[in-house]
Amino acid sequence: MKILASYLLDLILGDPEISFHPVRIMGLIISREERIVEKICRSPIELRIAGLVMVFFTVIVVYLSTLFIIGIAGKFGEIPKNLCEILLIYTTVSVKGLVDAGRSVLIPLEKSDIEEARRRLSFIVSRDTENLPEREIIRGVLESLSENICDGIVAPLFYAFIGGAPLAMVYKAINTLDSMVGYKREIYIHLGYFPAKTDDIVNFIPARIAGIMIVLSSWFLGYNWRNSLRIFLRDRLNHESPNSAHGMAALSGALGVRLGGPTIYHSEIVYRPYIGDPYVELAPRHINDAICIVYASSFLALVFLYFVKFLVEAIF
Repeated sequence: MKILASYLLDLILGDPEISFHPVRIMGLIISREERIVEKICRSPIELRIAGLVMVFFTVIVVYLSTLFIIGIAGKFGEIPKNLCEILLIYTTVSVKGLVDAGRSVLIPLEKSDIEEARRRLSFIVSRDTENLPEREIIRGVLESLSENICDGIVAPLFYAFIGGAPLAMVYKAINTLDSMVGYKREIYIHLGYFPAKTDDIVNFIPARIAGIMIVLSSWFLGYNWRNSLRIFLRDRLNHESPNSAHGMAALSGALGVRLGGPTIYHSEIVYRPYIGDPYVELAPRHINDAICIVYASSFLALVFLYFVKFLVEAIF
């Protein structure tokens, strides 16, 4: 029940804002690695090899460090050990943090404060937000929420069920590495190649689980689950990433809106396929709808993973 305890802890407290948060420490390690690479690597092949080394080094350091911390806690007894694992898994799950991020943009939108909504959106997306109209702000929030159902909820839970806190932390390390150097911008196109590919691999199964959970959540909450399933099956690969569009497709179908399309990153327009059909115009209420789906999807994912674990243990 350690994973359930971690999940509930996140729902109640959200992501802890502490200087020694594991993800923040991972970020410091990766930043140090990047500075070393910048000093010694020049050619594309050197940068690609360096990216692969960064993946292996970060994964090994995080995995062994997590085992070490749990081992130290275990010396004081089983209860401290379990509490340690619960707290570590808790730092990898972000249900409340994801919901709070969506609400932080919704609040100024409801007050017609577009400038503040743009500013708050810039904290959760990498696209340029300075001149976005209301419809594009809402699209940015929905795309962020739907994609992060996998990254922030389903995937950490998935790996926690497989390998406990150590594997959940390894997933978070890979995800953090990808978010820092996995961009397809020119300065990271070689260094970020292997981090991005590794992130694609570890998210392959969780992304598909997340999409299915959104469809089920749509049925559970009374949204258009049939259209959610239809768009999920039709548009889930409408993205350069093999995983990112699964959640977007299921959510867009459930709400009857269209996501995707041209997006500005670092003053350059990136043309992406559309996802979903525009039965209705994007409106602030859709952020509230998406938040409800985030909560329901996270709960159903937890139930599903416990059920799978029960079946595996019963069979083997």
